[in-house]
Amino acid sequence: MPELPEVEVTRRGIAPQLVGQRIDTAVVRNKNLRWPIPAHLPKTVAGLTIRDVNRRGKYLLIDCGLGFLLLHLGMSGSLRLLAADVAAQKHDHFDLILANHTRLRLKDPRRFGAVLWLPGDLQNALQHPLLAHLGPEPLTAAFTGKALHDAIRGRKVHIKIALMNSRIVVGVGNIYASEALFGAGIHPDTAAGKIGLVRCEKLAQTIKTILQAAIQAGGSSLRDFVGSDGNPGYFQQNYFVYGRGGEPCRKCGASIKQITQGQRSSFYCPRCQR
Repeated sequence: MPELPEVEVTRRGIAPQLVGQRIDTAVVRNKNLRWPIPAHLPKTVAGLTIRDVNRRGKYLLIDCGLGFLLLHLGMSGSLRLLAADVAAQKHDHFDLILANHTRLRLKDPRRFGAVLWLPGDLQNALQHPLLAHLGPEPLTAAFTGKALHDAIRGRKVHIKIALMNSRIVVGVGNIYASEALFGAGIHPDTAAGKIGLVRCEKLAQTIKTILQAAIQAGGSSLRDFVGSDGNPGYFQQNYFVYGRGGEPCRKCGASIKQITQGQRSSFYCPRCQR
């Protein structure tokens, strides 16, 4: 599933080509994504000019002046900028047609993504139920060791599960939670509330470092993810633990362990993480 780095890579790829462009219309080939694409969308966006492309957590918000297109890549989606004459293929469910003869195309094989319309200004859009209760952005000054410590204080849930809770911090999914916990030397099944302020400070900084490195590497491409230019990311080449169960730790040589937490696989080094 695309996590924060993949969504941010997508945002950075499409923003320069979208901002300032007028929308001709939209083409909906299959409205049945995670939530139905609104039937009014093609008429609503026609003639509007794109002002900006923002991100909140794993959601993209395309500012169209009178409202926002909210896009989510789901489990396996990707957004591509294409010429107007590129024929649609299977799983190409939505196109945003621009006046400059290009189109933004959503490909979503598993149909867990979303294309919604949020009327009004940004403040109003951020009150949408999908966005209103999201926690701090991990790459901003609002996310600190103290903020993390305050958010998990007293919680018995495993720290790995806590990091994937979007009310605590947004965008840190399964891959980057595993990598961050390794970098901070914290065992994934440690009770969140038992992690002190000093370790939270290290963990928060490690999360920032890993997410920034992943963005620079174009994100991770494990299955279907590609950037807006069609190129895969390569951060998976730098994983210390994720997906490396049974392989030697790159720091100490111990065998990487794999466990299941919250129906997701977690990976850790039994020597480096305590």
